[in-house]
Amino acid sequence: MGLATMQDYQSTVGQFVEKDVRGTHEYSLNTDEMTGAWEFPHILHTLDGYRYARVLKTVAYIAVDEDEYGLPVVEKWDITSHKVWDKS
Repeated sequence: MGLATMQDYQSTVGQFVEKDVRGTHEYSLNTDEMTGAWEFPHILHTLDGYRYARVLKTVAYIAVDEDEYGLPVVEKWDITSHKVWDKS
């Protein structure tokens, strides 16, 4: 499960449930400057910080590590119950 801390909660833009483990995750927009293979528009909140991510309607691509060349190692998660907050 990856819920935002109280400090990060106001920045969250959505939430989803990972289908395999039924864990709820919250995410925010990524404001870090990224280029090339490291272009992830979201950050997924985790218990130990965050991971870079690309969250779509039914899948999420999560950068879980980097390889020996500095490229992201990406996992594809099937997701459900995806909610996007209306911040207007």
